Amino acid sequence: MYKKNLNLWLGHFLRRKLAGKWHQYGQSDSLTHVMLCFVDHYEPQWGKDISLEQERARVDRWLYDYPQVASKFQDADGHPPKHSFFYPEEEYRQEHLDKIAYICAQGYGEIEVHLHHHDDTSDNLRTTLERFTETLHENHGAFCRNPSSGKLEYAFIHGNWCLNNSRPDGKLCGVNDELIILKETGCFADLTFPSAPSDTQPAFANEIYYAKDNPGKPNSHNTGIPVERNGSSWGDLMIITGPLALNWRRLKKKIFPQIENSDIRGNMPPSADRIDLWVNTQISVKNKEDWLFIKIHTHGTQEESMDTLLGKPFVDMCEYLDNKYNDGKKYKLHYVSAREMYNIIKAAEADVQGEPGDYRDFIIPKPEYKVADIFKEELKHKA
Repeated sequence: MYKKNLNLWLGHFLRRKLAGKWHQYGQSDSLTHVMLCFVDHYEPQWGKDISLEQERARVDRWLYDYPQVASKFQDADGHPPKHSFFYPEEEYRQEHLDKIAYICAQGYGEIEVHLHHHDDTSDNLRTTLERFTETLHENHGAFCRNPSSGKLEYAFIHGNWCLNNSRPDGKLCGVNDELIILKETGCFADLTFPSAPSDTQPAFANEIYYAKDNPGKPNSHNTGIPVERNGSSWGDLMIITGPLALNWRRLKKKIFPQIENSDIRGNMPPSADRIDLWVNTQISVKNKEDWLFIKIHTHGTQEESMDTLLGKPFVDMCEYLDNKYNDGKKYKLHYVSAREMYNIIKAAEADVQGEPGDYRDFIIPKPEYKVADIFKEELKHKA
């Protein structure tokens, strides 16, 4: 238990499961909507001694292969699978983002913010985030500006999982008021977790919740208040977590269940048993259990994972989702970006009527991505 840090989250997981209030998905005539969001810690410079040519090859694989494979599928609203590219501030290269923006302009994803930092300060973090979001907006059209605050609105994933200085050793962050800084610079939600078996995993597993920062202490997001139908915003930041569970179909040493942390990579493909487990984790807005929110994650520029993310395992995942969770009777499937997922969560909180797909732009509007000159003729031809 302690080796895998199960003690950090298993208590909340079990209390939630034993509460006995879970919706019986697929067991009645009622319709369940499944929102699937694929977020990527997208790091072209990942690894040691990476050349610019290797970076380019990694991004080019996504540029050419992802639209081709994603275009084969569509959800209940007619949307293809969408990839949310959380791009690291410290790895910015305009040529890479030009290619990602072109993917996004075709409707296959959106750009968001990723950051690795160490021994940082509040003032420097604020400057970094504001500078980076402005760069992504001016050069590539990412994000929209809030008309009231003037801030660009973005989603965030913390590098090395240590949001709000949550590592016990205090490394790889350094900012105890990070939630406040994120809010003040325009962040509308954090999508870092789950991080299990890391020691940065919050206690609030399988929840969509609001967290309030305690500026003098780290790890303020460890617990919070669930987002609730007919509820209201609270605290400093919404935390959208992905599925975290114990997979009893996959045993280590034939005894211990594997930790399911919704991570997709070469040796952890999105198999049918994992997909069912994501659905059965039943992450929803409180008292709106017929809208499920599944956030899965990956590190998409690692060569050992790209055949999984851009090849047959991805195709198999989409086919399984379409066959089992998009029949229009028991389930409807909605492929969403991180921004769209947040908007639909806020719509559920507001107790709106109708289909969740109608609320993809409920609060945060869709960005207008800038297409670099080298891609404009190609985009015109596709249109």
